[in-house]
Amino acid sequence: MNQLAADAENSTYLLAVSGGADSMVLLNLFLKADLKFHVAHVNYKLRGEDSDADQRLVEEFCTLNEIPLHVYEVSVKDEKPEGSIQVWARDLRYRFFKEIKDSNGFNYLVTAHHLNDQLETFVINLCRAAGLQGLSAIPANKNGIIRPLLSFTKDEIYEFAKAGNIAFREDLSNKKNDYQRNFIRNEIVPALNKMNPNFLQNFSKSLGFLSQTNDFVAQQILAIESKLITHRDGSVLVDKQKLGQESDFVHFEILRKYGFEAVKEIKKILAAPKGKIFRSPTFILEVDRDFLIIKDQNPLESDLKNEEITVAESLPENRCINLKQIINKQKTSKKTQWEIDVSKISFPLKLRKKASGDLICPVGMSGRKTVAKFFKDEKLPTFEQQNIWLLTDGNNNVLGIVPLRQDRRFAAGEDCQNKILITL
Repeated sequence: MNQLAADAENSTYLLAVSGGADSMVLLNLFLKADLKFHVAHVNYKLRGEDSDADQRLVEEFCTLNEIPLHVYEVSVKDEKPEGSIQVWARDLRYRFFKEIKDSNGFNYLVTAHHLNDQLETFVINLCRAAGLQGLSAIPANKNGIIRPLLSFTKDEIYEFAKAGNIAFREDLSNKKNDYQRNFIRNEIVPALNKMNPNFLQNFSKSLGFLSQTNDFVAQQILAIESKLITHRDGSVLVDKQKLGQESDFVHFEILRKYGFEAVKEIKKILAAPKGKIFRSPTFILEVDRDFLIIKDQNPLESDLKNEEITVAESLPENRCINLKQIINKQKTSKKTQWEIDVSKISFPLKLRKKASGDLICPVGMSGRKTVAKFFKDEKLPTFEQQNIWLLTDGNNNVLGIVPLRQDRRFAAGEDCQNKILITL
């Protein structure tokens, strides 16, 4: 444990225990080591009485040994999907584990993954063309999850359970080849072991080499990224020209971090014209003239797009309005001040996002233009446009684009006495 967790004896743990041989061995090891831990169990209700029997085994063990237990029983509200049950079950249990871990302040979540799990995952990722990282080992300690049994085979775990008279339950559904992982477990792994009795041990060594190679490559990619990538206003900017000079492998390694892992899609991104937008499950990528601009898909963005904020219902007593808090919300560092002629506007003053037909007569420019044209002339990427606020009056006139440009129609002249100071 000391190899996996710093200060192991003083750390706290949440053990994921299904009732199978792997997790029951893990549970017994933690009990013998006298570590501070709780147990979490999920009853998916997928196997009827067998699922309930798994839960009873874990409950009885925890009661007997005075171990705090957290149980989640799947109900109708969890809506089992018609598609992948395994993906649904995995997402459900990890949400439950995270909730318990965070609410109780545990240092680590502990799972009973073993060497056979490593091999199954390797084969699955090999079929998916997952790249070097996908072929490397399941991490023993990452993101607050530790896996102490990764170097042990399933057979070794069974032998340990038998020698220690450790009770466990078999999930008979694992014997069926209904799922890809089960087919690998029941058909491919036995064939590989038959071909070479030392296959798993050799595989473990190969994983070590792959893991070291992956670490080395990751360092090289970071060095390349430092030359290609800059950050601005919460966005990642990737230099298109410099990226284009790198190999397909580097393209993949950089863009997969943002959820773009399909080789065909990456080629489309690199060849796409300015303004083209691509989406991954977690990021949005916009192709600009010189950069690929990547930003988090913030679930609040769609709500903010139509948000309207009242700044002043009437003329403030001190005739000053400070928009700094809103500007900080946009992560904008530019500072400036506008003076607005009160006689030319109506209240209330509001902040909102761009709407179709909005017009502005920018200070320092002649004529007028739509706000959309202003954004285009300023070469503002779509991402930035969506985050920019307009200050408007009671008649929906645009008083300025915050913080880029004030509208000269409403700006206070040098002799104006009736004015408001807007601080940005």
